[in-house]
Amino acid sequence: MTVRLLYEILVQVLSWLTLLARSSASKDAEILALRHEVAVLRRTSPRPQLDWTDRAVLAALSRLLPKPLRACRIVTPATVLRWHRRLVAENWRQPKPPGRPPLSDEITALIARLARENRTWGVVRIQGELRPLGHRVAASTIRRILRSHRIPPPSRRGDTWRT
Repeated sequence: MTVRLLYEILVQVLSWLTLLARSSASKDAEILALRHEVAVLRRTSPRPQLDWTDRAVLAALSRLLPKPLRACRIVTPATVLRWHRRLVAENWRQPKPPGRPPLSDEITALIARLARENRTWGVVRIQGELRPLGHRVAASTIRRILRSHRIPPPSRRGDTWRT
């Protein structure tokens, strides 16, 4: 027999002895972790995409595995810790305020119509005409709406006294 073959046999015997020394719960956790990893690897072709359920199962099962086996998984312990940090950070993050409500399509159409029909009116004049109608719209919002409808400002429209 060669030295290499003897070494492989010795490694196999030692791995079997370590399996005998482990508890059945540890063996069951390893089997579950391996089965879940195989399921994840089978459903993806180039690279495994883990959703939150896969992450939860792998994190829970990795906790039950012995320390030497945790590093040999599809996910390293550092990755599990990163998932946990992200989860905790999202839990403690302040919710973003909703902001201003969007302008309705009718008001947008009214602003565009006022600008087209009254070519000499500027943004402030349109804002002033909307206020008695009960619509408070900022000048910057009116400017943005006119820009999106490709309506130029009054100074560039070429209006003269003749028109």
